Amino acid sequence: MTTTVSSVEELQGLTGQHLGYSEWREITQQRVDTFAEATDDHQWIHVDAERAASGPFGTTIAHGFLTLSLIIPMWSEILHFDGVRLAINYGLNKVRFPSPVPVGSRIRAGATLVSVETVGDGSSQIVVDFVVEREGGEKPCCIAEGIYRFYP
Repeated sequence: MTTTVSSVEELQGLTGQHLGYSEWREITQQRVDTFAEATDDHQWIHVDAERAASGPFGTTIAHGFLTLSLIIPMWSEILHFDGVRLAINYGLNKVRFPSPVPVGSRIRAGATLVSVETVGDGSSQIVVDFVVEREGGEKPCCIAEGIYRFYP
């Protein structure tokens, strides 16, 4: 379920709160292969199913940065800010990949609003803690602190 806000004040009122979860997304071999092509990262643990079957994870796994990149569409399912003319991804403070994402598994993101502040250009900068989990996994597969700017 998407959290919708219509003002900076309303958003500030959510500081420290968990905003919800995205939908589950399946990680297919086709998605991993497409990412490998786009990034020129063809390491065998991602793209060679036969070799990966005898590797440390028993199957191919998603690239960590593929998992990270999927935060973008998952975030759009978690928060909607009405009345903003522009929202940009401003960067990340830190990222970790505590566990692998085997091909065929499903992931989703949860988000907690850390802070909201007005910056010099009149935009609102927010910091969000993301935890991406794998369905049935014991540990998160990605933890990231994202920074976004919303322009009125």
